[in-house]
Amino acid sequence: MDELFPIACGILVGSALGVAGPAGRLRLAVALSVVLGFAATVTSGEFRIGWEFLLIDIPLVAISAAGAYLVMGAITRRRRNLTD
Repeated sequence: MDELFPIACGILVGSALGVAGPAGRLRLAVALSVVLGFAATVTSGEFRIGWEFLLIDIPLVAISAAGAYLVMGAITRRRRNLTD
């Protein structure tokens, strides 16, 4: 249940990456993944057990963001093809 927060954060980040310019998209994704992965570790209280949970939460946010970005890109391309 604690892993829902990083997944939700990743989905939000991936959805918002389409608005960012192509030059800063990767830097923004990496920065937000680190910050939100850290926030997920702290809010769930996993840091009390060990900081190695950062090695789970940060990639979880990043993978969720990448997946959401790809899905949003596919939806955008499909909509664009339908209107043309």
